[in-house]
Amino acid sequence: MSLDYNENQTTPMEFVLLGFINIKQEKNLLFILFLTMYFICFLGNALIIIVAVFSPSLHTPMYFFLGNLSFIDICYISVTVPKMLADVWAKSPSISFMECAVQMYVLLTLAGTEGFLLASMALDRYFAICRPLVYTRLMNIWICLQLSAMSWTCGFLNASLHTVLTFRLSFCRSNRISHFFCDIPPLLSISCSDTSTNETALFSAGVFVGFSPFLFTLVSYIFILRAIVSSQQKGQYHKAISTCASHLTVVIMFFGSGIFTYVRPTSSYSLEKDQLAGVVYNILTPTLNPLIYSLRNKEVKQAMRKLLMREHSLLERRVFHNN
Repeated sequence: MSLDYNENQTTPMEFVLLGFINIKQEKNLLFILFLTMYFICFLGNALIIIVAVFSPSLHTPMYFFLGNLSFIDICYISVTVPKMLADVWAKSPSISFMECAVQMYVLLTLAGTEGFLLASMALDRYFAICRPLVYTRLMNIWICLQLSAMSWTCGFLNASLHTVLTFRLSFCRSNRISHFFCDIPPLLSISCSDTSTNETALFSAGVFVGFSPFLFTLVSYIFILRAIVSSQQKGQYHKAISTCASHLTVVIMFFGSGIFTYVRPTSSYSLEKDQLAGVVYNILTPTLNPLIYSLRNKEVKQAMRKLLMREHSLLERRVFHNN
């Protein structure tokens, strides 16, 4: 496939992804690493969804939000990693104009939704730990559905705004994107149009969609940790402190890399730094979420055992009846 591009062309038929072009010796390692992380993320999150749906003991607000988060993470990593795995070996990795627009729209939708969903999960944990007497009244199924719907709506609106603003631009400088997937900063950097409106919208939405949920989540966990530390039964809450610290680590990784990518001038774009940030919030965080939020949880482990025992019992009955 040719990398030639007509500079007078304002709407390229395809973009060339430069993320892996200069990588030669580490291709095998990258392919194995990304493939392994993809399987861990997909299987881990799929397991969480299955257990949360089919285990009545997990039909609570926390696992409702975790099921949503797992679904988002599966979609998140599936939008980028399969294409990345193919591009590792491609001589001239490319993506069509329409595919680029769709990929960016889906990624922005999922990223925005996940940010608000993490804030909703922090609110749920705050009420559960700091306001236990009114928890069941404040976090009922309707409130959970409304918070989830609000998260998805904000994600869709954010993605629609940036996708329309980005793909109305002219790309007559180049069709080469310095990234391994379609994202806003590298696309703005190759546009020959005035991108001031895009940068203003990107910064404003970044503060609302990125920084505001992050600040809310951070403050919620600070109150949670303070309540745990000040409790008279400190010995019983050692594990809770460890869990909150793990959650905060993932939250900081996700929001930190996202804010670094979007809430800054396009002129400061750096291929190496932005690729690293992209790996963190597109691959690493979705892979760690099921491991940190759910699979280490005693309730989830017990629900898995019960589910496996139930399925084993049903299988034995079927074999017995068939015989």
